[in-house]
Formats: sequence, structure tokens, C-alpha cells
Amino acid sequence: MLDRLTKAQLAIFGVVTVITVAIMAIFYLRLPAALGIGTYKVTADFVTGGGLYKNANVTYRGVEVGRVESVNLTNTGVEAVLSLKSGIDIPSDLVAQVHSESAIGEQYIELLPHNGSAPPLKNGDVILEANTTVPPDINTTLSAVNTGLKAVPQGNLKTVIDESYTAVGGLGPELTRIVKGTTDLSIEARKNLDPLIALIDQSQPVLNSQTNTSDSVQAWASHLATVTSELQNHDQAVGGFIANGAPAASEARQLFERLQPTLPTLLANLASVGQVAVTYQKDIEELLVLLPQAVAEGQAGIVANVNTKQAYRGQYLSFNLNLNLPPPCMTGFLPAQQQRIPSFEDYPDRVAGDLYCRIPQDSQFNVRGARNIPCETVPGKRAPTVKMCESDEQYVPLNNGDNWKGDPNATLSDQDVPQLPPGSPPAAGPPGEPTAGAGPPGSPAAAAGPPGGPPMPIAAAEYDPATGTYVGPNGRLYTQSDLSQTAPKDKTWQSMLVPPGS
Repeated sequence: MLDRLTKAQLAIFGVVTVITVAIMAIFYLRLPAALGIGTYKVTADFVTGGGLYKNANVTYRGVEVGRVESVNLTNTGVEAVLSLKSGIDIPSDLVAQVHSESAIGEQYIELLPHNGSAPPLKNGDVILEANTTVPPDINTTLSAVNTGLKAVPQGNLKTVIDESYTAVGGLGPELTRIVKGTTDLSIEARKNLDPLIALIDQSQPVLNSQTNTSDSVQAWASHLATVTSELQNHDQAVGGFIANGAPAASEARQLFERLQPTLPTLLANLASVGQVAVTYQKDIEELLVLLPQAVAEGQAGIVANVNTKQAYRGQYLSFNLNLNLPPPCMTGFLPAQQQRIPSFEDYPDRVAGDLYCRIPQDSQFNVRGARNIPCETVPGKRAPTVKMCESDEQYVPLNNGDNWKGDPNATLSDQDVPQLPPGSPPAAGPPGEPTAGAGPPGSPAAAAGPPGGPPMPIAAAEYDPATGTYVGPNGRLYTQSDLSQTAPKDKTWQSMLVPPGS
């Protein structure tokens, strides 16, 4: 008969035995996985076994996710049945690679996905042979290495080994840093495996563009070789530039510091000038082309007087006074009542609007006036302002230029004189003067002045022919004796020295 203590001890021992056997069955013997509990099966086709064996590990991103359940021969290669853990989503778009954990074997299968967006693997899926790889046979590799070493003469091989020792001897710390840096780089690459794989997959268009532009790349390399050859041939000049570059840069910096208050303003203004120069590029080019010819023609006028008694006169020109041929253009300018008298020394504000000759563009008057300026941005169009060039507005003349404006009431055109921006009121002169569209001198509209204002006098100075006396614009009385009827017809140098009125 067993006593009570013995029974308790036996019970405790039995419980411990059951627990131990359960733990061994679950974690060591992996009985649930062997029974298919919590796992699913995937088949991978390989060309050869590559040393793969049953119960080999299966990893995904460096983590064990299953084991090889069996390795079987097929008509075309080897079939490996993988038992993978449930609950781990492994993308189905992947590559299965056989690797070795050490130099003596211990092969395992590494699952490398192309991207993380593919549907996960499921029970019964097959990884095709095109998406599997096996390591090269170690015997074949060693045989190839041995054959390569035999092809190298022993003396040269010894020299290579000795030179390699000389090259890397004593560089242990540096090589250690290189190896450690490579390891860290590999670890970071594994952490960012999906973006790295996506980068590799998407690099094909870039590589194709490089292939398609191989001629351009070769030409660039050839030009680069030419540049480097020139630098080599002018090594002394390049060395002098490098040696003197720093002092020159320092001097330039000091110059910019001294010009600090004005240089930014100058550069800003040059930017505006540059924009205008870009717009008028063709005109500047034509000016530069015609300038030498103009200088040559100017020199030709001087050469005619070389070695002659008239050489001191300089330019050989003929100044013929062609007065009033053609007559000046008055249309589009202010009428006589609003024109400034030259003796006035004040500076009134400029009248609103644009003052220019507003007659037909093909008229013989003022052919180089503002109305015939070519539009730079609209070829074939001519207009007096940039705004008219850039818009659909067309130039409209006021009359043919025979008189000041023609129609006193501006009924021939809806444009005022001078030309105002759209929506602006007509320009008006000082108080008591007529408006810009009042009409030509002597017309009723011009004489009447503004509504309700006094008549405006004509801007003219009358004089007495008998005495040569006249009233100036300032209201004072002046006498010009040579204007009188009794003035001598022929002047002498003595009479020119006598003050007027004597």
C-alpha cells in the first residue's frame, strides 16, 4: 500500500512529465506544424536541389517563417514543399533563393518579394522555376578557380600575392571600417528592401535612356577628354590661375563690398535693360551690323578734305536748306493756343496722352515718326505705343496732315487729341485755354475756348513795320531797328556792332 505522501509525489511527477512531453512536442518536435496546424503549404520548383534538405529553414526578410517539409524529384527538376506559418503575409510576387548559412552547407530558402503590394501567398500556391535560384556548385567553382590559377605563371602569381600584401598590409583598421560600413549598408538596405526593389525595378527606363543616348554620351566623353587634354597641356596656366585665384577673389569681394550700396541697384537696373535688350535683340543686331558701314561713310566725308586747303573744315558736307519740304506735321500735337512760348522758364506738368504725328502711316510727312514704329512682338504691325502693339487695336489717323486736325469736332475719329488711354477724359490746358480737341488755329471752336470762358487770343506777335517796334510775350515793348522799313538794306560789320535802336 502507498502512503499519502508517495501518491502526491507520483501525481506531481506525472504532471511534470506530461508538461515536459507537451513542451517537447510543441516547441522541439514541432508536432502542431507536423500535423499541419497553424501552417499552410507552398510548392517551389528548382532546377536542382542545390544541397537543399528536409527541415531546412525558410526565411522572409531575415526572419524564419517556416521549414522545408520535403524535397522531391520531378521530370524537369526538384520540387520543394514549404510549410509556412499562418498569420504572416508574404507577397506572392517574389523570388525563392537557396543560400548557405556557412561554408560547409546548412542551406536554407530566402523569400525575396519584388514589392509589398502583391497579394499574399496562400495554401497550394506554386513558385515557378523562373522565380527560383540555386547557388553554384562549390565543386564547379573550386575547379574553375583552380583552372584559373593554373593559367597564371607561378612567378607572376607570387608577385600578385606579394604586391597584394604590400597594398593592404597594415591597413587592418581601415579594412575593418570598410567591412563594417558595408555591413551597415547591407543592414540598412534590408530594412528598406521594398523601396530598394522598387528603385531597381523602375531603373530600367533610365538605363534604356542611357542606352538610347549612347552616341551623345560618347560625344560628351570625347569632349571631356579634349578639355582634360587642354588642361594638361596648359598645366602651368591652370596652376597660376589656381594660385592667383584666391587673391583675385578676395580683391573682387572687397570691390563688391565697396560697391555694396549702389551695386544691387545697378544690377537690378541692368536686369530691366536686359529684358528690353532681349525684346529688341534683332534691332540691336541690325544696329551692330550697320554701325561699321555708318562709321566708314563718316570717314569718307573726312577723307575728301585730306591734304587740301579746306582740310581744317573737317567733315565734307553740303548743308542745303530745304525749308518746308515736306512741311512739318501738326496733326496729333497741341494746337497753337496750348503750345509753350520759348521764353517761358516755368515747367508745367506734361499734358495727358501721347503726342505724335497722327496722320496715315503711308503719308510723306514725318515718315520716321512714332506712328511707324515696328512692333517687336507682332511682326508686320506698326503702332505708336507698345500697348497698341500688344492689343488688337489698330492705328487710326485723324486726317491726311494737310492741316492741324481737319475736323474741328473730331467727328472723323473717336480718338481725342492728344491720344488718351481708353476711358480717360479729354486733355485740357491751363485755365482759359482751349481743350486738346478744340480745333485748328483760327477755327470757331478754337477761338471760343471752353464753354463760358473768354475768347482766346492767337499766339502771334505783331510789330510796327515803320519803326520795328513790337510787344513781347511778357507785355513789354521792344524795338528791332533792322525790322523797320527805314533800315539799311545791306548790313556792314560796323552796323552789326551798333546796339539796336541807335
